[in-house]
Amino acid sequence: MKTTGLHLLALLAGWFLTMTIPLHAQPGASADDLLKQARRVAFTDHQYSVAIRICSAALELSPGDPDIRVFLGRLYAWSHEADSARLAFSTTLRQHPAYEDACIAWSDLEFWNNNDSAALAICLTGLAAHPESPELRQRQARLIADLHRSSATNNVFGNRLGVSYDFIHFDRQYADPWHLASIEYSRQTGWGSCIGWVNYANRFRQSGVQFEAEAYPHISRTLYGYVDLGYSPQSTIFPAWRTGASLFANLPHAFEADAGFRLLHFSASTMLYTFSLGKYYRSFWFNARSYLVPGQGGSSQSITLTTRYYYGGADDYYSLAGGAGLSPDDNSAIVQLANPHRLQTEKLQAGWRHTLHKRHIVFTGLQWLYQEYQPGTHDHQWDVSVGYLYRF
Repeated sequence: MKTTGLHLLALLAGWFLTMTIPLHAQPGASADDLLKQARRVAFTDHQYSVAIRICSAALELSPGDPDIRVFLGRLYAWSHEADSARLAFSTTLRQHPAYEDACIAWSDLEFWNNNDSAALAICLTGLAAHPESPELRQRQARLIADLHRSSATNNVFGNRLGVSYDFIHFDRQYADPWHLASIEYSRQTGWGSCIGWVNYANRFRQSGVQFEAEAYPHISRTLYGYVDLGYSPQSTIFPAWRTGASLFANLPHAFEADAGFRLLHFSASTMLYTFSLGKYYRSFWFNARSYLVPGQGGSSQSITLTTRYYYGGADDYYSLAGGAGLSPDDNSAIVQLANPHRLQTEKLQAGWRHTLHKRHIVFTGLQWLYQEYQPGTHDHQWDVSVGYLYRF
C-alpha cells in the first residue's frame, strides 16, 4: 500500500509538470507565445526550471531568435548554471555579433561570478557596436570601479614587475635637474594587493634611496583600506620616514570616498589629513582630493581635481589633473613639503596608460608646477615621466 501511494504521488507530480510546459505541443502555440509564458512563469511563479523547458521548446520553433536564447541564458544564470548560460550567450553572439542584450546579460553573469575583467571585455564588445547604450555604459563604469577597488584586479596575472623614471627641470630654482627612478614589484593576494618599491633620486647634487611598501587590504565589497610605510637613510633626499593609511568606501551610484592621513618625518614631522570623493560615469572617472595640515587654520595644503577617460580596460586611459598645493603622495616633489612656509603652488598634469598584449603596460606623463619657492618668488617646474610594467 505504501509503494502504491508513492507511485501515485509520482504520477501526479509528472502530470502536473506536463500540464505546465506542453504549450509547444498545442496547436497554434508560437515561439513568441512560449517566450511570454516562460517570462510569466519565471517572474511571477519563480519556477526557473519550468521556464527553461518552455524556452527550450520555443527555440525548437525559432532556433535563430536571439531574444529567446538570451532569456534562456538568463534563466540558466538565475539557476546558478553558469556554463549553460555562457553557452547560450556565446551562441547568440556568434549568430548575432555584438547583440546588445546578449552583451548585457553575459556581462552581468561574469560580474555575479566575480569575473570583472571578463565582464568588462564583454561590455566593451557591446559598446563598440552600441556606443550610446546606457545599460552598457552603466555596467562599464561599475566594472572599472570594481577593478580598481577590489582584490580581483588583474586576477589573471597576480604579479607585476615595473620600472619608471622622472626627469624634473627647473627654470630658476635649481641649476641642475632632478632625477627619480623606481623599481617596483606588486602581488595580488587573497586579502588584497601589496606593492614594494626601491626608489632612487638625485636632487641638490646628492643621491639617495628610499624603501617603501604599501598594501590595499580588502575588507568587504564596500570597504577596502590603504596602508603605507617608507624609510630612507638620506633625509634630505626623501623623508627619513613616511607612513599613511586611508579607508575607502564604495558608495551607491558608482561614487567612492576615502579619508586618512599621511605622516612625513624629515628633520621634523609633518602630519597631513586627506579626504577625497570620486565618481565613475560612463567611461570617465572624476575625483577631488584635498590634504589638510593641522595648525594652518584648517587651510588646504593641497587640492587636486582629476579626471580619467577609459578607452579600454582598467589600465587603458588618458588622465588630466589640475590643482593647487603639493601632494605627499608625489615623490617627485615631496621633499619640498619640508619647507616650514606654506608657499603657493599651482599645477597641471596629463598622462596616458596603455596595455599591450595583456601582459605589458606602458605609461607616460607630463606635469607642470608654478611654484612659490620663496615668499613672492615663483618658478616653473616641469616633470616628464615614463614607465613600464610586466604582468605575470
